[in-house]
Amino acid sequence: MATLKFILKKVKKELTQKDSVRENAQQNMRKATSLSKQSILLMHQKKYEKARKTIETAKEIISKLQCSAKENPDIIHSGMFSSALQEYAEANIFQGLIKESRFITPDEINVPAIDYVLGLADVIGEYRRLVLDVLREGDAEKGEAYLKTMDEVYIELMAMDEAYMLVPGLRRKCDVARRIIETTRGDVTQEARRKSLENYLKQFEKAQRKKWQLPKG
Repeated sequence: MATLKFILKKVKKELTQKDSVRENAQQNMRKATSLSKQSILLMHQKKYEKARKTIETAKEIISKLQCSAKENPDIIHSGMFSSALQEYAEANIFQGLIKESRFITPDEINVPAIDYVLGLADVIGEYRRLVLDVLREGDAEKGEAYLKTMDEVYIELMAMDEAYMLVPGLRRKCDVARRIIETTRGDVTQEARRKSLENYLKQFEKAQRKKWQLPKG
């Protein structure tokens, strides 16, 4: 018959091992999250190949964590891992839209539906940054195209009906997304009007020069 000392020694060993697994898992979750964020930033910087390699590294870490979940589900399946998966999903969806003009599916990146949906909602914020970048370049048409994608994501998320209520945190993300879209729409409209006025003035000046035969410059 085992003594209490022997039992507790065994318990202590098991707890120590679990703590080690937890610490290692959390470190990898933070790394995967960081790599996904880096990949998104690199996409904005148009460093597409580097962004692809970065998200591939994150994929390797995510895969190892998912394998570890079979033995330690209580450690792996935590809020931190869900956050890492959301960031990873966001990076992949964003990359798919920019490079392939299509929406990556949850199955393609092996991400649970809830984390995929929450990551998708965050893509709207990344698209606002794209819009602001092209507006600074004076490309209102491209800004309108990006805004159209933002609208599509938001509308489809809101159209999920009952499923919309089954995703914790989605309502808050959609509320934020709505405000982002409204602000972005105002920015695009303002730039389109400015561009239209600029073109009108150029045409007017051209017509006046032709009328009075004024030399250019």
